[in-house]
Amino acid sequence: MAEGLFFLRVFLGVLLFAHGTQKLFGWFGGHGPDGTGSFFEQVGHRPGRQMALLAGLSEAGGGALLVLGLITPLASAIIIGVMVTAAVSVHGNNGLWATNGGFELPLTNAVIAGALAFTGAGTFSFDRAIGLELHGWVWGIGAVVVGLIGSGIQLARRERMIETEAEATGAYPAETEQADVPADPASEGANTR
Repeated sequence: MAEGLFFLRVFLGVLLFAHGTQKLFGWFGGHGPDGTGSFFEQVGHRPGRQMALLAGLSEAGGGALLVLGLITPLASAIIIGVMVTAAVSVHGNNGLWATNGGFELPLTNAVIAGALAFTGAGTFSFDRAIGLELHGWVWGIGAVVVGLIGSGIQLARRERMIETEAEATGAYPAETEQADVPADPASEGANTR
C-alpha cells in the first residue's frame, strides 16, 4: 500500500509541477505567462498575465509539495483550488468528458488531491520523515474546504471582472470570446490549466 500511495502522489505531483512550469516559463511546450495570460483574458481571468503566473505558481508549488510529500494537506488544498477554478472557468461549458474539452481531467486531479489529504503522504514522504501526521478526516475536510474557498474567491473575482467590463462596454466580451475558444483549446495550442 505504501508504494502505491507513493507512486500516485509523485505521478500527480510531477504532472502538475510540469503543467505549472508551462505557464511560468514556457517549458514542456507551454506558452509562458504572456501566451497563457492571453488565453486567461479570453476566459475572464484578468489581468491575464498575473492570473497565469498565479495559476502556474499554484500548480508548480502544489505539485512540488506533493512530490516531496511535504505539508500534504496544503498541497492538496492548492491543487483543489486551481483545478476547480479550471474546471469551472475553462472547461465548464463543455460538459464532463475531456474528449469534448470538458472538466473530466481537472476534476480527477482535484479528487485525487483531496483523497491524498485524507490518506496523508504515506511512508515515503517528508511529512513522515519529520514526524508530521497530517492525515485523517480533519485534515482531509480542511484541505477540501480551503481549496473550494480559494476557488470560490477566484471565480467570484472573475465574475466581477466580467460584469465590470460588461457595464463599461454594454456587452459581455468574456462570454463572446469564450464562444470562440475551441472545445479543446490544447488542440489549438492554447495553454489551459
